[in-house]
This record gives sequence, C-alpha cells and structure tokens, in this order.
Amino acid sequence: MLAKQSSKKIKPTKKIAGGKIFDGFNTIILIVLMIVCVYPLLYVLFASLSDPYLLMQHKGLLYKPLGFTLQGYSLVFQNPSIMKGFLNTVFYVVVGTIISIVLTAISAYVLAQDELLFKKPLMLMVTITMFFSGGLIPFFLQVERLGLRDTRWAILLPTAISAWSLIVLRTAFKKVPKSLIESARMDGANDFTILFKIVIPVCKATMAVMVLLYAVGQWNSWFNAMIFLDDRTKFPLQLILREILISGDMREMMNLPRGSAQFIQAEAYKGLIKYSAIVISTLPILCVYPFVQKHFVKGSMLGSLKE
Repeated sequence: MLAKQSSKKIKPTKKIAGGKIFDGFNTIILIVLMIVCVYPLLYVLFASLSDPYLLMQHKGLLYKPLGFTLQGYSLVFQNPSIMKGFLNTVFYVVVGTIISIVLTAISAYVLAQDELLFKKPLMLMVTITMFFSGGLIPFFLQVERLGLRDTRWAILLPTAISAWSLIVLRTAFKKVPKSLIESARMDGANDFTILFKIVIPVCKATMAVMVLLYAVGQWNSWFNAMIFLDDRTKFPLQLILREILISGDMREMMNLPRGSAQFIQAEAYKGLIKYSAIVISTLPILCVYPFVQKHFVKGSMLGSLKE
C-alpha cells in the first residue's frame, strides 16, 4: 500500500518538473527570437545617434551610441524632399486607408449575403487574383489608359482592395447574427445603415486589423510610386528613402578625390543620414502597433475561421 501511495505522489511531481522545463525552454527560445527581432532596430537607432566619424570607423555589433549627436536628424529635416515625402506619405496613408477600408467593407458585405446571385463565381474571381495577376506591363498600361499616371490616384486606387482582406472581412461579416440584421430591416434600415451601424461595430476587432494592415501597406509602399509618378513633389517618403539608401558613391556624386577631408566628411554623414532617415520613416508606424495590438489576434482569428 505504501509503495502504491508513494508512486502516486511521484507522478504529479514529474509532470510539474517536466512542465517547468518545457516553459523554461520556450522562454529561452522566445527571448532569443525577441533579441533577433529587436536588435536590428536598436542598431539603427544607436547608429543614428552616434558621432558620424566614430560610426564610420566602427566595425561589428553596436550596443550603445558612439558619442551622441542629433546632426543626422537635423540634416534630414532640413532636406525639403524628405519633409515633402513625409507629408505625402501621411496623405497616402490616411486617404488610402479610408478608401481601402470603405471599399473592402462594402464588397465584403455584398459577398456575405446568402441571397447574392453568382456568389460562387464572384468569390472564385476574387480568389484567383491572390495567385495570378495580369503582369506589370498590362497593369501599367491600364493605369495609363485610365489617366491616372503621374497623379496621386495612381497610388490610391489601383491597389485599394486586397483580396485576402476582402475574404477575411467577408468571413467576419457572415458571423454577425442574422437576428440583428433582420430586426434592423424590419425597422426600415437599408443596407448602408446595416453595414455602418450594425455589422461594422460588431466586427470592430477585425476592422481594426484591416485598418492596420492597409495603413502599414500604404506606409511601406514605394514600388507603385516609382513606376507611376514622375513628379518628385508627389513621391512618398519610402521612395525618397530608397533613393538615399541606394545612392552611389559620394565621391562620384560630389567629384571629391578619395581620401580627402571633404570625401571622408561626406561619407561619414551619408551613413548618419541613412540611419536617421530609417528611424524617421519607421518610428511613426511602430507607435501605432501598441494601440491595435489587442485587437490584432482576436480580429484576424474571427475573420479567418469558418464555421
């Protein structure tokens, strides 16, 4: 009897010890992944605050700023192209996100209706666009024939609706209780009233995720601007930043002999300006994440699972 009782007492202890080892192993892995993800951001931040000459001579990892200076940020904000690009990006993000979320919500609401004619063919057409496209040249020609080239609408309209976001939002709308919609119809509400006053508030977690994804997509977008815009006053910040990051040798750009004091100064400040521009272009969107993070997992799961 004593042997049986002792064996029963030992088993829970083994399970608890095994669980602690498993939790500790997971914690170590997550800490390593966090360091791998966070350190590049810290490196760029430390480099943007470092003395340009010390930074140019430094090799290897960077654990703190080398000296301290805000000259990089000062030079970035003095550049009219960067400031204009920042304002353009804010415009594209705000207006583009509003257009995208409104069009996506309306389309998802229509496709979520059970009585919709040709529902399956329409969904098939939407799904096909996730895997196949007409190609870059037809896309460019279509935008040009519509008269959108070299206008801000070329950035806002051609990619306004994401097929994946449309499918996720449609799935979330289908989970709205039918009783709410039927009671609203009995009270005389039309489809727009039902969508904006009943369906969207019920699915606000999924809507928050869609807003975040569209905003991040617009903030990071530069390719469409590169192929559709000729007027530099309409360039977004990411396109200006791309030009800075891939700019050629400063000696060739400024006709400076290699090894001269002017060449060394130009090269030193070139790196500092790059890091400062990266921080300026990344920081605003990073500040948005904490406010919508609590909705992100919940909203994406609600919209991606089908009963």
